[in-house]
Amino acid sequence: MTSLPLTADELLSTTRAVRKRLDFTRPVERTILEECLTLAQQAPSGSNSQEWHFVVVTDPSKRAALAAIYRVGWDGYAATFSTRRIDDPARMTAVSRMRSSAQYLADHMHEAPVLLIPCIQGRTDGQPAAEQAGVWGSVIPATWSFMLAARARGLGTAWTTLHLGGEEEAARVLDIPYQEVMQVALIPVAYTIGTDFKPAPRKPLATMVHWEGW
Repeated sequence: MTSLPLTADELLSTTRAVRKRLDFTRPVERTILEECLTLAQQAPSGSNSQEWHFVVVTDPSKRAALAAIYRVGWDGYAATFSTRRIDDPARMTAVSRMRSSAQYLADHMHEAPVLLIPCIQGRTDGQPAAEQAGVWGSVIPATWSFMLAARARGLGTAWTTLHLGGEEEAARVLDIPYQEVMQVALIPVAYTIGTDFKPAPRKPLATMVHWEGW
């Protein structure tokens, strides 16, 4: 697999959450996944401790079971949209577009050839924010590195967390020791339909950057 001709800036600015442009008909080679996972291992890790893991799921029955758990979470989340009031028409259009895209993914999650679940050793349930930050600050950079490596190879990904409401059920599907290992996300992985992704609209930098204080 030849990597896409992307500069570092292009890679960082065009790695999107891909939903409707995932190609569910094309298998993803294990060697490509292993390349991306090997790069993920190089991500910075808190205290130089790599206590995180990746569970790669390609088995159709297991993918279907995980997708069903995800849809339960999505249905609950989607119901909240009907109660939201957004007065800005442009913002409303963006939210509607995102909802349509997310609904599509929920409907087709089981068709993704690969589902990736990043995990971390130990649980943070009930721990102070400072302790949780150190744990999540290790596994998230590694997962983002995987997603960037995937984009460079023509693969699309999307970070989702709605299956975590049924995390214990998902653990049973995959034989993950729930009391000892915490799931972080559920990431569909597939080749993309086209590779011409663009930078997304964002708020002006001045509205979200604070110098020397808030």
